[in-house]
Amino acid sequence: MRSFIIRRILIMIPMMFLISIICFIVTELQPGDFLSQYLENPRISPEQIEAIRQELALDKPAYQRYLIWIKNIVLKGDFGYSFAYQRPVVELIWERLGWTVSIAIFTIIFQWLIAVPIGIYSAFHPYKLSDYTLTVIGFIGLSIPEFFLALVLMYTVLRLGGTAVGGLFSPQFIGAPWSWEKFVDLMNHIWLPIIVVGVSGLAGLMRIMRGNVLDVIGSPFVVSLRARGLDEKTVRKHIVKNALNPLVSIAGMELPNIFSGTIIASIVLNLPTIGPFFYNALLNHDQYLVMTFLMFIALITQIGNLLADIMLAVLDPRIRVS
Repeated sequence: MRSFIIRRILIMIPMMFLISIICFIVTELQPGDFLSQYLENPRISPEQIEAIRQELALDKPAYQRYLIWIKNIVLKGDFGYSFAYQRPVVELIWERLGWTVSIAIFTIIFQWLIAVPIGIYSAFHPYKLSDYTLTVIGFIGLSIPEFFLALVLMYTVLRLGGTAVGGLFSPQFIGAPWSWEKFVDLMNHIWLPIIVVGVSGLAGLMRIMRGNVLDVIGSPFVVSLRARGLDEKTVRKHIVKNALNPLVSIAGMELPNIFSGTIIASIVLNLPTIGPFFYNALLNHDQYLVMTFLMFIALITQIGNLLADIMLAVLDPRIRVS
């Protein structure tokens, strides 16, 4: 197992290097740069703009800026400087990383706790009214845009007399030290973004789980288990265990998908996550902040796939030698 994990980690290094090149090229293809927004400002002269351009090293060729950027990452762990915020990029992302990861993890737990049991139930009751009903409900959730669902839930909460709408804390708890009252206030707020972000992935996970269970039900080893006289409860346990393997393989993609899905929802719900921060960086042509965010998503994807491979290796030892 140790050699399997080391081998997978070593594969991540060249992958991240290639991804860094792609991220740099993508940001370079964006029209203009950070100073483009000042070109039509009469208060800033062309000489001042040129001086700022030299200070930010925007006058250097693209390949030189990339080499400087990647060299600072490798040698110093420095991902660059935010043009707009005039602060190191790592500091800005780290401030919002905790809430982003927390919402993502809670969302994944929410999705799996609901989608997996529903998928199993539908597979054991195929083509019945309950199966069709759950499928329709799932696809309705999949078809509703996240921003619209957020607005509907916010409106519903307000109509029912609730006040915990938007953000993660009530005004009196923002910046306050942690206490039991603050934790309760967080729980009163965090359920809304978890539902908004998680509902869109429920239908897909449910259908995958349903399909996996149906495939396993028709496999020869299930017929063999029943022929040996095992009770149906034990047989179903084996069916579910084998059906979970393919679902684990796609679990690694859940984290980046949820990070991407929180961008619009975070803007609507006023959440202190990386999503709105990335959107503003794109508008401001804040190059190093955009590149670091893209690299962060790529790293999360790599880590998610690594964890999924480790889980699969634990469930199926044959994968360790593949």
